[in-house]
Order: sequence, then C-alpha cells, then structure tokens
Amino acid sequence: MSSSQQNRPAQASKPSDSLNTKDLRRILGSSFLGSVIEYYDFILYATAASLIFDKVFFSNLTPGLALFASFGTLAVGYIARPLGGIVFGHFGDRLGRKKMLVLSMMMMGVATVAIGLLPTTATIGAAAPVILVLLRVIQGVAVGGEWGGATLMALEHAPASKRGFAASFANAGAPAGGLLATFLVSFVSFSTGDAFLEWGWRIPFIFSAVLIIIGMVIRLKVAETPIFQEMDAKAAERQQERKTPISLVLKNHSRTVIITLIASLGFYTCQGVLTSWGVSEAAAQGVDRSFVLNTKGYAAMVTIVVCFLAAKLSDKYGRKTILTIGGTAGILWAFPAVFLMSNGTGWGFAVAVIVGNGVIQGILAGPIGAYISELFPADVRYTGASLAYQGSSTLGAGFTPMICTALAVSFGITAVGIFWVAILVIGLIAIRISPEGAALSPKTAGSASAEAKLNA
Repeated sequence: MSSSQQNRPAQASKPSDSLNTKDLRRILGSSFLGSVIEYYDFILYATAASLIFDKVFFSNLTPGLALFASFGTLAVGYIARPLGGIVFGHFGDRLGRKKMLVLSMMMMGVATVAIGLLPTTATIGAAAPVILVLLRVIQGVAVGGEWGGATLMALEHAPASKRGFAASFANAGAPAGGLLATFLVSFVSFSTGDAFLEWGWRIPFIFSAVLIIIGMVIRLKVAETPIFQEMDAKAAERQQERKTPISLVLKNHSRTVIITLIASLGFYTCQGVLTSWGVSEAAAQGVDRSFVLNTKGYAAMVTIVVCFLAAKLSDKYGRKTILTIGGTAGILWAFPAVFLMSNGTGWGFAVAVIVGNGVIQGILAGPIGAYISELFPADVRYTGASLAYQGSSTLGAGFTPMICTALAVSFGITAVGIFWVAILVIGLIAIRISPEGAALSPKTAGSASAEAKLNA
C-alpha cells in the first residue's frame, strides 16, 4: 500500500434513509441504554438526597438544615454538568462523539459505586460529606458529557425527517433510568426495612457496576457519526488546525446558547419541583415513602411514552409547536400540582406527579434534544448543545429543590407555584423567538444565513 493511500482519511459513512436498519437500531439502543445507565446513577443520587442523605451524612444538623444541605450536594452535581459539557464537548467536537461516550460512562460508574461504599459521618466524621461532594462532582461532569454525545450519535445518523424521534432516545433514557433507580430503591427499602438507612441504601449504588459493564459492551460496538467522519476527513485533507470549540461557540453562537438554555429551563424546573422537592414535601406531609417512590416510577413510565410521541409529532409539526404546547400546559398545571403535592394525601401526590412529570415533562422532553442540537453547526454542536442543555440543568433542576424549600418555608407553597410559572413563561418566550431547527440541515445549522432566513 502506498504512503498516499495510508494517509488518506477514511471515507465517511452516509446517514441512513431509515431508522429500521440493524446499525441504526444498535445506535438508537446504545443512546437509550447509555442514558438509562447514566441517569440511573444521577437520579438515584437525587432520590437518596431527598430521603436518605440528610439522615446518614448530615445527622448532626436539624432536620430542615439537614435536608437543605442534602439538596446542596445534589446541586453540586448540577453545577458540574456544564463543566462536563464543555470538556467532553471540546473533545467530542475534535476527536469524535463515540470516544467521549465511553469515557463518560466509565467515570459515572466509578463515582456511583464509590458513593455506595462511602462510610457515613458517624464513622469518619466530616470527611464523609466532603468525599460525597467530590464524588457528586464527578457524577456531574460525567452526565454533562453524556447527553450531548448520546443525542448527537442518534441525530447525526438519522434521516432528516426523523431527527426529532431519533434524538429523543437519549432523552427517553433519563426517565427510564429514573424509573429503574426509583423502583430499585423502593424494593430495597421494602426488603431491608429498618436496616435501609443503615446499609440497605447502598445496594442500588453498588448495583451500578453491573449496568456499566452491560453498557460498555454495547457502546463499544457502535460507529462514529457520518457527519463527524465527513467533517474530520475534510479537515484532514486541508490539513486544518481546528479552533477551540468553546471559543467558537462563545464568539459566534452565544445568542443561540442563551436562547436554548432559557428555553430548556421549563423542562428542568418541572423535574426539580416534581421529582425532588415534591418527593420530600409529600414525605414530610406524611405520605408513605414506598408509595411516593412507586408513584414517581409510574410517572416515569408515562414520561417515556409521551416523550417518544411528542418527538414524533415534532418531526411533523415542528419542535417549537410541541414545546409551546408543553410549556403552556405546565403553566396551567403549576398551582394545582403544588397544592396537591402538599395536601398530605397519596392520591394528591400521584395526580400531581403523573400529570406534571409524566405528561407535561414528557411533552417537553421529546423535542428538546433535537431542538437544541439542530441550532448549532456540526463543528461545535457537541460543545454548544451541551453547554446550553447542561446550563439549564444546573439552573433548573440543580437549584430548584433548594429554592422551593426556601420559598415554602419563608412564604408558603403559593410562592413555589409563582416561581414555577415564572420560569415556564420565560422559557416560552425563548422558544417562540428562536428559529425552527427542524427546517435546517444538520450540516448548515447555526449558520448566519440559515438563521436569517428563518427569522425573516
């Protein structure tokens, strides 16, 4: 073989015309399962922060301060997510989507198992919560890199008419991971009884090791996206040195980052209110812990179904239309949901969470991955989309439980409803002023000419 042949870039594969092929099914399955595993770990922590960690890592504080501190460690993970998006986005835009997905899964698995093995404050003192925070940071960085890669692996392999549905596999993995985490915690809680707070809570964290092994086997078999392969091959032919993706995003696409970040806030605020603050509020009002966890799991089932349906509809009617429907429904449901979660009845919590988390959040989750990703060009898409999405996760889900706790204590639960509605209204405004990404080519998305035409 000649030296010219050896140095020639590999020919890029072509996107499929159908999702129903062996390769595409493997890719979509990998995106879904990878997100299931990553969010199993991440949401498992959120569940533990609501019900467990205030008692085992902050037992030296009053109940209210302990819960606030526990939610503080939860927020740390969300703060780290944009950092993960930037770091993994940088290398994902330069080295490829697949490599970063493998690394993010390994990091998440190690951190989660370590939490399950971490001694409590009663055993090692103040070192326990410090180590807990450090492990939560690793979780945040890992999941910050996961979403962008999983979404782009699906979206950049898919035909144009099915990009919304393909990208939704990554987002649908999140409630599926939450479902698995919730039901496993509920089962272990029931099985271990009084020993749950002593050692039973550790089982779901250690079980993550099994999931990581399965996920790694599947993820290593998928191919790099054709759009990245083509972009990489052209850069190699021209012997171009690529600029740092984050600098390009901030210089040329900062408006897109801000708009898509704000547009995503409603989705993540729903999650923070319903699945973190709402869980602790219902439990504090006397609703049975197992009932709360099981109901949260049933709501996640609804979320998965609605997420796929909303994504398919976004391929037909546009991302903005479906997101507008979800945001409007959230505004109408916010006050009823807050009061139902706080009335001390199981049925009240169930209705609030199944409608709010299952239906409304499902509508918002379906198109959001494609909506954000389509507005960035391929060379900075991993970085730009991750920065916007993970930034919204930090502000929306990361701080919402603490904000809601402070508002409820200081002003009553009505203030929680007002806060929730305000975020949804701001998000709707951002959605309506943004371009319709479904009409853009994934290769030319984010260009000034494309956005100018869509905004005309």
